Amino acid sequence: MPAGLGAASTHPLPDPLASPVPCGGPGRRDRTRGRPRRETDSVRILTIIKQVPDSNAHIKVLGDGSGIDTTGLKMVCDPFDEFGIELAVQTREKRKDVEEIVAMLLGPDKAAETLRVALAMGADRGVHICDDALISQDEQFIAQVLAAAIKKEGVTFDLIVRGKQTIDLDSGETGPALAERLGLPHVAAITALDVSADGKTFKACRRIEGAEEVVEGSLPAVLTIEKGLVEPRYPSLPNLMKAKKKPVTRLTSADLGGLNKESRGCRFIEGEPPQVAKELVRLLREEAKVL
Repeated sequence: MPAGLGAASTHPLPDPLASPVPCGGPGRRDRTRGRPRRETDSVRILTIIKQVPDSNAHIKVLGDGSGIDTTGLKMVCDPFDEFGIELAVQTREKRKDVEEIVAMLLGPDKAAETLRVALAMGADRGVHICDDALISQDEQFIAQVLAAAIKKEGVTFDLIVRGKQTIDLDSGETGPALAERLGLPHVAAITALDVSADGKTFKACRRIEGAEEVVEGSLPAVLTIEKGLVEPRYPSLPNLMKAKKKPVTRLTSADLGGLNKESRGCRFIEGEPPQVAKELVRLLREEAKVL
């Protein structure tokens, strides 16, 4: 259980035809215990985004099976990450204390166009981590890279948001892994969010089986966003033009340093179920040493 967690509480999901139940049932999970209070009056928001193939695009696998052929492939911002951008922008529209919104992306040169979309949607500046040596499908390593880039910023981000998952790999490890790297509380797949007037605490809702969970905690925190919390806006042409003038910091492995790109690999165990189970237990006990 992450540091700062309190007891969990839930309340049943409402009838879909009845009036919606606001985020804030009688019992809550508390993430404020043991968390240091912020001393500033301003709020900074970081939104993590990823460039992925358009969901309507025709995907071709490379001949050697090492990946997909991106030649002529339409690439877009991950739709779940667009929820994070929109949440950040709407938060600023509702409050007067949001100092800045920063969009951060790890990807090749071509991914700069996706970063510009985030800027056109309302982010103030961008951070583009662009280095072939850092491109990976290992989300634990991606979290390590993002954490290093965030620490290099030298400022505290009160809200770090991203989509609950990516549509290309259908994976969602980055958010929780990033929170662990930064030592921050994390709430996954939130469907509602309320930040206190003083910008020091938050209350979030998320769906669990047969109920809705309400989680309270102190900022800073990492949140991943579920579909339906907000509806992303389409960036207008004038805003797309203005986005070209917004500052973007470019980082490489030389700027971050100290990264450990270990390949964990994957081992397949063949045989009948009893033999496979026996071998798996042996590997977990003798090699992984987790049993």
